[in-house]
Amino acid sequence: MQYFPAALQDLSDQFAMLPGIGGKTAQRLAFYVLGLPLEEAQAFADAIMEAKRTVHTCPICQNLTDREICPICDDDTRDQGVICVVADPKDVIAMERSREFSGVYHVLHGVISPLNHVTQDDIKIKELLNRVASTQVREVIMATNPDTEGEATAMYISRLLRPLEVKVTRLAYGVPVGSQLEYADEVTLSRALEGRQEM
Repeated sequence: MQYFPAALQDLSDQFAMLPGIGGKTAQRLAFYVLGLPLEEAQAFADAIMEAKRTVHTCPICQNLTDREICPICDDDTRDQGVICVVADPKDVIAMERSREFSGVYHVLHGVISPLNHVTQDDIKIKELLNRVASTQVREVIMATNPDTEGEATAMYISRLLRPLEVKVTRLAYGVPVGSQLEYADEVTLSRALEGRQEM
């Protein structure tokens, strides 16, 4: 028996596909959107479509941008010789909040996770290796999360970078093991950057 109109059920199903959204939350969101005035609902839909149309990855660091090159890569005051490797674009935001890092980033868009069928070919490792090989990089800071997948990814990349004779460091464990980088506060991230160690 169908309790809701098909369009409302479809909207709820679409929300349920978002990470961290369960069935009941998806229903609440669907009802909320349905209760919006038509102009606000249209603005919501337009914002989604505009983001899909204009946001893409930076050809240098793989971070998300709506410009040809992201503002960090395009900033002459940043130290292009130090690359901080993070798993996701939201980790760049977390690192920038600390105001301690003046280098540039490389976003992997994931970590190696055999259980989730994510291999080294599914994330942006080749792009990192090409970048390090073709530019004057002095140091690569591995800033993946301190969990099993993050550690495995950091170790794998550090082994690949060894022949390129670049210094590879890891964030110090001011970031709690098993936590997510995006939830760390500014002081913790600052201490983690200061206490990074060579791998």
